[in-house]
Amino acid sequence: MADKENCTHDCSTCNEKCSSRIEKYKPNEHSHIKKVYAVVSGKGGVGKSMVTSMLSTLTRREGYNVGVLDADITGPSMGKEFGLTGLAQGCDYGIIPMETTGGIKVVSMNMFLKNPTDPVVWRGSMINGAVQQFFTDVYWGDLDYMYIDMPPGTGDIPLTVYQSLPIDGIIIVTSPQDLVAMIVEKAVKMAKLMNVQIIGIVQNMSYFICPNCKEKHYIFGKNDIEKIAKDNGIKITAELPIDGELTKLSDSGQMEGFKGDYLDELIKELTK
Repeated sequence: MADKENCTHDCSTCNEKCSSRIEKYKPNEHSHIKKVYAVVSGKGGVGKSMVTSMLSTLTRREGYNVGVLDADITGPSMGKEFGLTGLAQGCDYGIIPMETTGGIKVVSMNMFLKNPTDPVVWRGSMINGAVQQFFTDVYWGDLDYMYIDMPPGTGDIPLTVYQSLPIDGIIIVTSPQDLVAMIVEKAVKMAKLMNVQIIGIVQNMSYFICPNCKEKHYIFGKNDIEKIAKDNGIKITAELPIDGELTKLSDSGQMEGFKGDYLDELIKELTK
């Protein structure tokens, strides 16, 4: 058994046969997924799901086949972001993901609840099993890109996803607070521990543009997000404004209609 003190939690670089070893899951035989990116945050309430919906929308606009796996089992929101309602169906090939107006395939826990407001009161093993099934038992078909909307923090689900799914990189979402550097540092350290590449960092609610003077106002304070990224070896940063239109689109399930070039540089990196 491997020495727990020296364990890197990266099973791909280890030949030890220990009880914690986890093999990478594969999609079902009728699905092929080229790239998998996880959207993560160190804390809740920073707009991670909104960023996931924006990234998937922009990638789809580039002409790619895109899927979204909502791994936030106890707090699912991707169906709401895209205005998807009802229950998921199945076929001989597996669970059929719902599809947005623009053609993005989505699987989220609310698609398996008769009442979307019913709580999912499950222990960790059941939640981990649901995330696995969303990847392995869903008939995703041929996807160029899959985005995984992660629950916040560095707990059980992020560990399971990093260890058992073929992640090609992560995008960290933060908010402009004094403790953002510490929160980013935690997410960065976990990613490095799991040998997962960090593609970029997105700071949501970064500023507000006054409709009268057209100047930027940093309502929650101004953090040097580029310095934080540089200190942690992250190449790409993006800032999202406080924008009532984005909130309106998110609340009404119409995120595919958003406008803005905030994430264009990040999309270029993800799709190159």
